[in-house]
Parts: sequence; structure tokens; C-alpha cells
Amino acid sequence: MRLKDLVVVTGFPGVQKMVANRNNGMLIEDMDSGKIRFAPVRKHQFSPLETISVFVDGEDDSVEIREVFQSMYDKLADTPLPKLDAKTEDLRAYFATVLPNHDRERVHISDIKKIVRWFQFLHERGYMAMEEVADDEEE
Repeated sequence: MRLKDLVVVTGFPGVQKMVANRNNGMLIEDMDSGKIRFAPVRKHQFSPLETISVFVDGEDDSVEIREVFQSMYDKLADTPLPKLDAKTEDLRAYFATVLPNHDRERVHISDIKKIVRWFQFLHERGYMAMEEVADDEEE
């Protein structure tokens, strides 16, 4: 799965595509309209998707978001995405099916909502299906 150029920017909805990095900010592209705009570092925070991970129990302290997205994609037919306004128990139960060993104390409901929102955003735009094809080509 290629998440290298995708970034989450505070103040902008969904996931953005990084066009260029500057010392005082970043040029980002809206994935729907293709509009490119400058996001200054003084006003926004940037989180590249490839650097985000989820806390898990056990030997490994965390799992990359790439693995969580892949698990969500693989189980999409059997376990549909929950609505973002679903009950806390339903969101936690969904995430337990996708990532059974997630740390229930350190992974909050707001984190689960963000992950589901990002996955839904990327899946609606065809990024999950394209990523799977790219993985098959590498093998």
C-alpha cells in the first residue's frame, strides 16, 4: 500500500495529497477538486499517513496504519464499516474484529473514528483498490 504522498492536515477535511514541501509550509492538493493550495506551518499541523500507527498489546508496541487499512479492506465484505455516529460499543466491537490485539486503553474512540473516516475517504476515491493491485505487481 502506497501512502507516501498522503497527509492529514489540521483545518482541512479528509486526506490531502502532498505536492511539494517548503520550509514554511506545504503545497497540498485536494483529492476531489484537484485544487492546490499552500498550508503554512504556522497555522497547520501535518501528519503523513505512512507515519501513523496504532497501539497494540504484546511484543510490538504499535502497528502501521497501512496494516490496519489492509485488514479493514480484507474484511470489508464480511464486516461493513460502522457509521461514525454509531455507539461506542459498536465502534469498539468493529475495531476488535479488524485489529483484535489493539490496546483498548490507549486507542480511544476518537482514534477509531478517525481511522474509519480516513479509510472511508480513501476507499470512496478508489485508493484502497489501487493499492491492492500495486501490492500484487510488486510480488
